[in-house]
Amino acid sequence: MPDIFKAKVIEAKPIEFKPKNKDEDHHLRKVLYKDLPSSGFNPLGSIMFCPENLKFETMDSEEKVVLFLRKHWITNIPWILMAIFMFLIPPFVQDLSLFDSIPDNFMFIFVLIWCLISTAYFLESFLTWFFNVYIVTDERIVDIDFFNLIYKEVSDANIDKIQDVTYKMGGVIRTLFNYGDVMVQTASEVPNFEFLAVPKPDKVSKVLQDLRIEEQQEAIEGRVR
Repeated sequence: MPDIFKAKVIEAKPIEFKPKNKDEDHHLRKVLYKDLPSSGFNPLGSIMFCPENLKFETMDSEEKVVLFLRKHWITNIPWILMAIFMFLIPPFVQDLSLFDSIPDNFMFIFVLIWCLISTAYFLESFLTWFFNVYIVTDERIVDIDFFNLIYKEVSDANIDKIQDVTYKMGGVIRTLFNYGDVMVQTASEVPNFEFLAVPKPDKVSKVLQDLRIEEQQEAIEGRVR
């Protein structure tokens, strides 16, 4: 007699899992963070997401830049105003009768030296802002500290070494222009990375956290290089 209550056993077929490649991950980031500026590489930009044609010295061939950061442009206003003030001093001094007794040759040398000092101050301030950058790739974070034309310090840490990411943004100016500090705690030789006065610190923090999760997922899928 047939067993009418016998359940039919259906063998489950194994699910074929195809892990994504890095190009797909990179494209997905652009979709998820489409509100971040990513219209190519702007040499004077303070924040760029997935910039094209951006390379740096220690970059690997398969590495992709996710974020390029430097201090918000508004932080340049103090030294720009100071440089303008310094350049305006010589014409003002020449109009004062107090210096009429000084020979023209000495006055010319004074003005020339002052202009050189003012130019040096302007260039040093600009180069310090321009070359102090923070780079986040799909593999690591890179902090480039520029001190002068002959000395710079480069620190990096792998994404999987990130332990904690926090940001802070306070004050009227920082809130109005949406910039702040991002602190990254790592388990590498450099325990702490500080991204100072960068635009959109909340978005930067979110990208770093997502990259850490993505790196953990890659380790599970066996995609770690």
